[in-house]
Amino acid sequence: MVYLDCSNASAGTPGAECLRSCHTLDVDCFSTHCVSGCVCPPGLVSDGSGGCVAEEDCPCLHNEAAYKPGETIRVACNTCTCKNRRWECSHKPCLGTCVAYGDGHFITFDGERYSFEGSCEYTLAQDHCGGNGTANGTFRVVTENVPCGTTGVTCSKAIKLFLENYELILHEGTYKVVQRGPGRGLPYKVRYTGIYLTVETQSGVLLSWDRKTSVFIRLRQDYKGRVCGLCGNFDDKGVNDFTTRSQSVVGSALEFGNSWKFSPSCPDAPAPRDPCTANPYRKSWSQKQCSIINSATFAACHSQVDPTKYYEACVGDACACDLGGDCECLCTAVAAYAQACRDVGVCVSWRTPDICPLFCDYYNREGQCEWHYQPCGAPCMRTCRNPSGHCQMDLPGLEGCYPRCPPSEPFFSEDQMKCVAQCGCYDEDGNYHDVGARVPAAENCQSW
Repeated sequence: MVYLDCSNASAGTPGAECLRSCHTLDVDCFSTHCVSGCVCPPGLVSDGSGGCVAEEDCPCLHNEAAYKPGETIRVACNTCTCKNRRWECSHKPCLGTCVAYGDGHFITFDGERYSFEGSCEYTLAQDHCGGNGTANGTFRVVTENVPCGTTGVTCSKAIKLFLENYELILHEGTYKVVQRGPGRGLPYKVRYTGIYLTVETQSGVLLSWDRKTSVFIRLRQDYKGRVCGLCGNFDDKGVNDFTTRSQSVVGSALEFGNSWKFSPSCPDAPAPRDPCTANPYRKSWSQKQCSIINSATFAACHSQVDPTKYYEACVGDACACDLGGDCECLCTAVAAYAQACRDVGVCVSWRTPDICPLFCDYYNREGQCEWHYQPCGAPCMRTCRNPSGHCQMDLPGLEGCYPRCPPSEPFFSEDQMKCVAQCGCYDEDGNYHDVGARVPAAENCQSW
């Protein structure tokens, strides 16, 4: 910068009163008189930190954070690049995402957040809705909730996905399939991605389950305004997300949640109690442990995803889980915030040997080191169930244990949990048969 002395300036010179900066380039300045002070040389503007830069080198702003030209951010599923003070973004259609995690916490497709603690089976999402929904419906996702503390809070015990003539039951870390009628090939694919079990359907439904108490349901844009359930109606209007089974909009999460019981004979959920009031001796421990969400560990994410609600949910869950699963409830709550960060392109490595560790070495064969923890692993790996390494729908990175397969064994066998040189076969029901295994001749078998 240079100092401008108004006593030596020509008439009409505004001086420091109208100093142009990166933040005021689009604002007109009406000078009343010349003000002496530091100004930038012609052709440059103030960068706000005492220096001068060319206009095209000014930063872009997003959530009060500044980004240099050429830097990128992720907004939903699109990538935005800072160029000439403006964000230039891709325009891919994004999947709608609903989250159910921990002790009854929900985030709808339209971003509405609420808590509901019912101890029954509930419809999370379906397109059996009448009106704009599909007449017969193509899918339904149901959660089975059970008590996980003495204060009345509930957690998801199992997830059920109804798809055509198939019912997939996700329970105790794995899944089983019940076929309720004839089918021509499986309308879905199941794969293990980090700590998640992912189900991808041909109709545009993507379900990611952490094999514990969290589930992420992602839908293609085709389903906009055609779904209903605890995840809302996916119409970009959060104000009408509390639409009951009878198609009325209510203001109470309790009334809304009770309307989506899978079985009408199940009792209504009671009004929730504050778990930290019920268990005051756990409050200080919960606040201390959950403070990692507000700490420098997640600093890169704070401007992208507001940590406040996640921290409050974490404290409540850590207070509530008083039946021996306190650490699991805590870790699930922190992992939910970490996943929200990954969804906007911020990868945070937050787990340590002391805080919610994942021990990937368990999977390593003696003398080998294939398995490693990755906070944002590749969502579409080259596996025996997915030999091309491509997926129908884009996923953000998912955390967990991932193998680094050597060139001599390029495929990862999800069924054997190891890298292999040659994959086995899968029959029409998705069952795996190892290389050299005898398969009944009536079954079709394909080899990759």
